Amino acid sequence: MTKCPLCKSGLFLNHIEVTDYAVSKETFILCKCTQCQLVFTNPRPSEDAIQPYYDFPEYYSHGNENKSLTSFLYSQVRKIAIKNKYKLVDSLNSSHSILDIGCGTGDFLSYLQKQGWQVQGIEPNKKARHQAQEKLGIKVSKSIDKLEEDGKFGVITLFHVLEHIHSLKKGLKYIIKSLLSNGYILIAVPNHESQDAKNYGAYWAGWDVPRHLYHFNDASIEYLAQKYDLQLVDKKPMVFDSYYVSLLSEKYQNPKSSIVSTYMKSIMQGYKSNQAAGKSGIYSSNLYILQKK
Repeated sequence: MTKCPLCKSGLFLNHIEVTDYAVSKETFILCKCTQCQLVFTNPRPSEDAIQPYYDFPEYYSHGNENKSLTSFLYSQVRKIAIKNKYKLVDSLNSSHSILDIGCGTGDFLSYLQKQGWQVQGIEPNKKARHQAQEKLGIKVSKSIDKLEEDGKFGVITLFHVLEHIHSLKKGLKYIIKSLLSNGYILIAVPNHESQDAKNYGAYWAGWDVPRHLYHFNDASIEYLAQKYDLQLVDKKPMVFDSYYVSLLSEKYQNPKSSIVSTYMKSIMQGYKSNQAAGKSGIYSSNLYILQKK
C-alpha cells in the first residue's frame, strides 16, 4: 500500500513487526500514518487470501461450543456484554431498528429481537452466518454490499469489526448510506496505546495480525468522524477486554507456562491495565458512539 487507508496520505513509517502467533507464525509489518495516526498492516493478504487465517479454535465469535475453560469464560462474559449492549442501544432513542455488522452466531441480535427490535445482520463466516440465520429466522447477509438498497437503520454496530474491513473507505460509505438521519454508529476497537499493549509489546494479542488490518486511537477515530461527517457523541471503556487480551498475550509470550500461572498473570495484568486506564482514560478497548449529522 502506498497510501494510508483512512486519510490517503503517503506519509507513513514502519511502526512494529508482529508475528501471527495464533495461526501461521508469519511476521507482518505495521505502519503508522503521520497525518491521522492510523496503524495498518502493510503489505497484507488479499480479501480472499486472508480467510484461512481465521481458521483456528480460539476464534470464539464464530462458534457456540464451549470446549475449553477460555471459551467457557468467553461465553459467560459475552452474555453479560449482550445485556450491556442492549441497554446502551436502547438508550439512544433510535427507531428500534439495528444492523449488526460481524454478528457472529447472532446472539446479540437474538436478544434484541426478543425485545421487539427489527434486526439485520452481516457475517462473512459461513458457519457462523448459518447459525445466526437459524437462530434469528431471517437471512443474514455475507457482506454489506449485499444488503437491500432501501434498507435503513437507526443503529449500526461494529463490535471489533472495523479493523477487519478490507475496503475501509467503501465500507464506511455503505454503512453511512444504510443509516437513518440522526442514526448512530457504534464502533468498538482495540487500543494499541493501552497499558496492556505497552506491557506485551509485539506479543500483544490485540495486534492479531493479519486479521486486524487497522489499529485506531482517539485521534484516528476523530479523523474518521470528521472525514465522514459524523459527530463523536461519546466514548466508553470495554473493561472485560483487558483480561481476555492479556490471557491470549500471556499464552503467546510464555507458551510453556502452566495454565494456573497464565491465568493468574493475565488477571493481574488485566486489572493493572484497567487501573491505569481509570486515571488516563486509555483502556484496552474503547466503544465509540458516533451520530450521523
